[in-house]
Amino acid sequence: MNIKGHEAEKLKDPTGIIEGDRFEFFLDLDIEEEDELYTEQGVYLKVIFAVEDNGQRIAQYQFFEENTNNALNFEMEEEEEQAVLAYCGEHYKAVL
Repeated sequence: MNIKGHEAEKLKDPTGIIEGDRFEFFLDLDIEEEDELYTEQGVYLKVIFAVEDNGQRIAQYQFFEENTNNALNFEMEEEEEQAVLAYCGEHYKAVL
């Protein structure tokens, strides 16, 4: 799984309940044909990225099929999760 690009925006919390900031990322993925996540339509990953006083984390994520927007029931492997966390950590400041 390689990240080809992204769209991102800062989420607003009108209630003020959530500590820190939340960002919604849509990551455009390049999936190899041998990978069980591969579909001909393409795959993207929606990530809710949290930035808080005690650090950064992935609050939520979901894979989707590109053309149909159907949710795919897959979990990230640990190294994929670390790569996504690092990617979002590098790019969230451009949205501020």
